Amino acid sequence: MNKIAHLKLPKLQDLAVRVDASAFYPSIADWYTNQGTAFVRVGNILNFQLIEKDLLFLLQNIVNKFKSIRKGVPGDIVISKGGTVGNVAMLQEKYPIYALSRDIILLKTSKLPRDKSVTILLFLGSKFGIFQLIRGASQQIQPHLALSLIRNLLVPDKTVNEATRLYDEALNKISISKSFYLQAEKFLLEELGLKDFEPEDELSYVVNLYDVKSAHRADAAYFQPKYTKIEEKLIKDFNAKKIKYFDFVKVTTGQYSEQYATQTDGKPYIRGTDLSKGTIEIDNLVYIAPNKQNPLKKAREGDVVVTRVGTIGISARLPKEVEGGTISDNLIRLRFKEEILNSYYVSLFLNTIGSQLMIRASRGSVQARLTQETLREIILPIPPKPTQEKIADLVIQSYKARKMAKNLLEKAKREVERFVDKNRIKEK
Repeated sequence: MNKIAHLKLPKLQDLAVRVDASAFYPSIADWYTNQGTAFVRVGNILNFQLIEKDLLFLLQNIVNKFKSIRKGVPGDIVISKGGTVGNVAMLQEKYPIYALSRDIILLKTSKLPRDKSVTILLFLGSKFGIFQLIRGASQQIQPHLALSLIRNLLVPDKTVNEATRLYDEALNKISISKSFYLQAEKFLLEELGLKDFEPEDELSYVVNLYDVKSAHRADAAYFQPKYTKIEEKLIKDFNAKKIKYFDFVKVTTGQYSEQYATQTDGKPYIRGTDLSKGTIEIDNLVYIAPNKQNPLKKAREGDVVVTRVGTIGISARLPKEVEGGTISDNLIRLRFKEEILNSYYVSLFLNTIGSQLMIRASRGSVQARLTQETLREIILPIPPKPTQEKIADLVIQSYKARKMAKNLLEKAKREVERFVDKNRIKEK
């Protein structure tokens, strides 16, 4: 506080920035849709970005009906106030309006000059902003940010042009990263002959009793003909086989642990929440003490993991940064020979067509679960090696662009911190 007190910074409320938050959390599954209004939760905010993984959408009539749902527009800033407190992001132009969960604080910065809004965003995510947020969080059962705290945050009213430039360059790299990943998905579906192959759910169909007994299933959704059509096409055109018939693919679950170590003393402990766009988000990793690791559950670069509980069928290739860590018990690991199967290809397949098949194969009435046995029943096509390598190249380019974006955001944040330090020295 001594460092920023010398600057005589204004409070956020002095900049005519309205601070607000929702008081309502839609909890009925029927209120969600595939399009509608984008619904932002705590898990969607990370590293100055709005993460689209697990982004939900609300029916428009629900958004209109409940006035306690606060709405943001592109250019507004959102802050997580519950759970992991203090993560910040700016709403982007992809959606015209965003509905916010009750664990999100909204800063109406869209009417400020953009470079000023970006400076405030980066300041809040810098050591000076995070310090104020964590220091002021109420310590009840979980840390929590009050609106009064946010209104009284000290923020710069000047702009840092270089920081804005770096931030915009980072957004461009994020866009490029998404483009490469979409190209990889499109190329994969084209090569598998599934680009325009969209079998729909049928309202009625007949299933032989023998098939019901063989599958040990009696739920209608499992026998939807669309799944059979996808499998038949992959088997016919690519000689696809069930994973259990590939003797070079080893399948195992991870290790349960609720005892964590520090990053300095521990090894990465990889959970389902760490998976994103076919890789691992390393910024929010927790760590496990080396003497608590099960050697059989250790991670190796090139391993492919899939989520087995919660949101079924999310897959990721483990990068070099988590090698030697431990896979959690809510993941299933596939380990195989890279000279036969490209790990980037396998992860992408499991995130697209494979994801549908895994959701279908999962079991459980209260909470769906995917087991090792059911994963082994999923079919896996093996395209020619050049096809796998082209898919891998596109995915790798996507990851490189993401990494560059992350570095640019870090540089932008440091520019704001340097600006604060520099002006503090002048004030002295």
